[in-house]
Amino acid sequence: MQQYIFIYLGGDYPDNPEDGKKHFEEYQGWLTALGDAVVSPAIPFKDTHTVHPEGKTEQGTTTLMSGMSILKFESMEAALEAANACPFLKINGTLEVSELIEMSSTVN
Repeated sequence: MQQYIFIYLGGDYPDNPEDGKKHFEEYQGWLTALGDAVVSPAIPFKDTHTVHPEGKTEQGTTTLMSGMSILKFESMEAALEAANACPFLKINGTLEVSELIEMSSTVN
């Protein structure tokens, strides 16, 4: 089975704590329904800094990336089917789905 990374981009913050709780419960339900496909369920990003080629570092991001999940599926089609069911889309978020490539850990 191949591993896929789901990158969470954008999304609207809930208007109130009740909406936030409801969204989180929907997200948890989605993950639970995926069962053994879940490798790393939710990795939110915090305190992002951008490092530029010339060495300049600044707080913040140049993308809308807010987190990621790692899941395993038989195919990209299966991964995309799961992505289309993700509650993150309901809050105007976008998902990027990429197959992960296993690299050799040998360092010369």
